[in-house]
Amino acid sequence: MSNQENIRTNSIQQIRYVCSIAAMHSAAAIPGVIPIVHCGPGCADKQFMNVGFYNGFQGGGYGGGAVVPSTNSSEKDVVFGGEERLRQLIASSLTILDADLFVVLTGCIADLVGDDVGSVVGEFQEQGVPIVYAETGGFKGNNFTGHELVTRAIIDQYVGAYDGPKQQGLVNVWSLLPYHNTFWRGDLAEVKRILEGIGFTVNILFGTESQGVSEWKRIPQAQFNLVLSPWLGLQTVRHLAEKYGQPFLHVPVIPIGAQETSRFLRQVAEFAGLDPAKTEAFIQAEEKMYYRYLEDFADFYAEYWWGLPAKFAVVGDSAYNLAITKFLVNQLGVIPGKQIITENPPEEYREAIRKQYHSIAEDVSTDVEFEEDSYHIHQILRRTNFGHKPPIIFGTTWERDLTKEMKGSIVEIGFPASYEVVLSRSYIGYRGALSLIEKIYTTTVSASA
Repeated sequence: MSNQENIRTNSIQQIRYVCSIAAMHSAAAIPGVIPIVHCGPGCADKQFMNVGFYNGFQGGGYGGGAVVPSTNSSEKDVVFGGEERLRQLIASSLTILDADLFVVLTGCIADLVGDDVGSVVGEFQEQGVPIVYAETGGFKGNNFTGHELVTRAIIDQYVGAYDGPKQQGLVNVWSLLPYHNTFWRGDLAEVKRILEGIGFTVNILFGTESQGVSEWKRIPQAQFNLVLSPWLGLQTVRHLAEKYGQPFLHVPVIPIGAQETSRFLRQVAEFAGLDPAKTEAFIQAEEKMYYRYLEDFADFYAEYWWGLPAKFAVVGDSAYNLAITKFLVNQLGVIPGKQIITENPPEEYREAIRKQYHSIAEDVSTDVEFEEDSYHIHQILRRTNFGHKPPIIFGTTWERDLTKEMKGSIVEIGFPASYEVVLSRSYIGYRGALSLIEKIYTTTVSASA
């Protein structure tokens, strides 16, 4: 490596996350919820265009996108404070917009000048208005940080205290980051489907399968919380354990394909004490369908071997990175070339994430790198030995030109994904794995044509 290649600056090229206030998407991902942002002009629009538009063209939903009210704070609000402006905006929003819950999020200006947003929001809470607030200035962290701040705000300020009974078989699911994960809607729908298939009642909390704030009100009644991700959600469930005395199960690998999904379902069923016979009946039915499709796919896989990639790289957030790496190695037999995690997970979780890559399969171990800067990411990929065949890169739009340079194939699996239009597609579970296989090999066949 040359000294020039190793130079670090204070800037980051082509970032793969956005600032904390982008957690307005987490609020908007709950049906019937509308975020209100107290920030400078353009902040909310930039978050939407980055995360909601040029990322699968997902749209804004009922309460996101162009719907989000904003104070558009100016120099006057910096000098004299913006509390009155926020108070007026909330009052106007209540008059014009119909929501089950409003979530106020602050930007850098409000947090830096010290606006007492809690006091302003408290005035409306005392009047019985369903509204909460979260301080999400950009210096608090990225949108992963903001997501946990928003979920905690809703739990503490809206869901509130509870000391009643727990409902056996009811589970709260904390998993993918809404909107940032391009395929979150379809993925969460598949998670709910398979959990319901073995007998659970599921609070999926976000997305089209969620019942909105009524699910959030039922959070304290759940038998347990399920964290289905390498680290996102752990802070939330630890808070719930303290607040409501709920246990939690942490499954770091999001399941893709029959092997991992069946293992996941057995693990969750055992933790909850579900009927193992019902669990096995559902698994057998799903696996039967899954492997029927793979039988037909096997003809292609066996005969088209000369045009298929042997090694791969995954560049993206830890949730998809780990899940896709496991699937490709264990179910498709592709060799890991390089794995790069891009969302800057907190240091406290990194060693546990590394350990997951050390046991990808019984006879496969690989290392993972944590890197946010696209310049350095691309330099790492250029130095990686992918063998004599062109690689397949699972990454983002930022990797398209690099992939052409390497004469490989690219599958966009994360933010930003501006060459994908995504409605309900899923890449996880039983059904999502089949869609992922189709995408992978359609891409490689097209590249070799």
